[in-house]
Amino acid sequence: MTYEPPTHRVERSLRATTGARMVAGVDEVGRGAWAGPVTVCAAVTGLRRPPEGLTDSKLLTPKRRTELAGVLEGWVTSHALGHASPQEIDELGMTAALRLAAGRALEALPVRPDAVILDGKHDYLGAPWRVRTVIKGDQSCVAVAAASVIAKVCRDAMMAELGLEFPDFDFVGNAGYPSPVHRAALESLGPTVHHRMSWAYWDGLPHWRHLKRERVVPRQTSLESGGQLGFDF
Repeated sequence: MTYEPPTHRVERSLRATTGARMVAGVDEVGRGAWAGPVTVCAAVTGLRRPPEGLTDSKLLTPKRRTELAGVLEGWVTSHALGHASPQEIDELGMTAALRLAAGRALEALPVRPDAVILDGKHDYLGAPWRVRTVIKGDQSCVAVAAASVIAKVCRDAMMAELGLEFPDFDFVGNAGYPSPVHRAALESLGPTVHHRMSWAYWDGLPHWRHLKRERVVPRQTSLESGGQLGFDF
């Protein structure tokens, strides 16, 4: 299957309608994982022609994604990463953790952007950022696609390092997302310090269910609470 390459259409629109000169694309990875941080990348690309093959990181093979990330880190005008830890996710909930990680990424850019293009339909950033949400922005917007690839490769590398310490969980292969090996290790060994302890998947692990952490926060959606068991490798 072929995909249309991303464009600068949204960036140009923001420049024309808001006067924004510096536009950052923002995307996250790790939202649906059982272990590890949620990672957000903010990338500024200007209006230059993107590298060949740039698209949503999930549409690329691991090899191509890694190669492209190396190119992008030298091609983008600037980029920065922000993370929210499993403990912060448990304490705050996913929406607030995403806001925290994205804020950290945006604040780490060398120049504060005038506007932000955020992948998806929900603006989890809010004020003081000027945000334009774009569904499937990681496929259609150059800056968001670049952020998608850099964030994915960075977080995968972080989880691979954790996999050396906890080989039974196969973090190298699953990056902390649900998988048969990951579930089997949890059932046998219990959680590591890198697992999200407030999520719904603990209800399906009877030996460890008593460790599930309850948060006194507004109830989350199934996506935010870890109820989705889909794979995202």
